[in-house]
Amino acid sequence: MKPRVFVTRTIPEPGLEILRRHAEVEVWPGDEPPPYEVLRAKAAEADGLFTMVTDRVDRALLEAAPRLKVVSNMAVGYDNIDVGAATARGVAVCNTPGVLTDTTADFAFGLLMAVARRIVEADKFVRAGRWKAWGPMAFLGHDIHGATLGIVGLGRIGLGVAERARGFRMGVLYYDPIRRPEEEARLGLEYVGRLEELLPRCDFVSIHVPLTPETYHLIGEAQLRLMKPTAILVNTARGPIVDPRALYRALKEGWIAGAGLDVTEPEPIPPDDPLLTLDNVVITPHIASASYATRTRMAVLAAENLVAVLLGQPPKYCVNPEVLAGR
Repeated sequence: MKPRVFVTRTIPEPGLEILRRHAEVEVWPGDEPPPYEVLRAKAAEADGLFTMVTDRVDRALLEAAPRLKVVSNMAVGYDNIDVGAATARGVAVCNTPGVLTDTTADFAFGLLMAVARRIVEADKFVRAGRWKAWGPMAFLGHDIHGATLGIVGLGRIGLGVAERARGFRMGVLYYDPIRRPEEEARLGLEYVGRLEELLPRCDFVSIHVPLTPETYHLIGEAQLRLMKPTAILVNTARGPIVDPRALYRALKEGWIAGAGLDVTEPEPIPPDDPLLTLDNVVITPHIASASYATRTRMAVLAAENLVAVLLGQPPKYCVNPEVLAGR
């Protein structure tokens, strides 16, 4: 009998084709994630789970899934999965780094530009029929060229944003636990050893760290108050890295000039969230990697990772490879 795989959302067909060649595949048909109890019940009968960042794979679910060998997340991040519990039960956890780097970096820079030049706000103004004449003071924004960009987390995506900043002649500072001298030389970056030293110097701050206990609310009131009143914050990483209540106050009271968020806390953001009442924030529904080509590559890589584990082969990306060593 073929192994059984549960896929928690409809994915691009090339990914499903790979899974179907090697397994009996069930795909959750809804536009929203399966409820936790459904996911737990499906996991109990599965050899493999193909998951999204919206799916909570915790200790209780893993303990109820005696057949489970692999959880393959269609994402770079895996904060939705209890990796420690998976490792204890011999379950491999896979992810999809690399394939979405450029697409996400494109979007982060696009979000930066949209906030700085008030593009969304101006579009709404036109659609509301309020544009009566050109005005010399209308929708004044902030220049990007020649400004200073601070990157928090110089991983693949952070580097991609730094590369794009060069085209705008921006000065680029970065904060990261690991210093990258080779990238400093290649891109002309300046390393800043403390976040509190980076923030006051930047016109734009773009976040690219993973969500961990150490980065939860990494940007809170104290950090926002260090930023320039003309500065703009961009977050395409994970919502809980930024304290949303502190951010609301910062935007409302003018501690900073604006923000661009592709991720929120909670997610989805509730329709009555006070952030949605502000014009100086642009919020998108976690779509930084949402191009046809990239989402297809993500689906294919996640499927290949999953199938490799089921076949007893090493997957391309596994965040707990020690599990594989014991097989």
